[in-house]
Amino acid sequence: MTDEQSHPTGTLTDLQYARIDYARRDLDSARAEDLAQLDAAGLILMVERLRGRLGDVLDLVDELTDLHQ
Repeated sequence: MTDEQSHPTGTLTDLQYARIDYARRDLDSARAEDLAQLDAAGLILMVERLRGRLGDVLDLVDELTDLHQ
């Protein structure tokens, strides 16, 4: 299935589903991490990764709401 095709269970493309899956995996990883054990650099990297994923998911929401207006 290509990115332009709808996913059989909804209106999201495979690429959109992958973007959501990446965000969920990064969030699960951050939740599982013992933050007290991370040094400053590790915390910064985690925040930057999550910030990027949040931005991507918000872009995805914008894409989807633009399509349905």
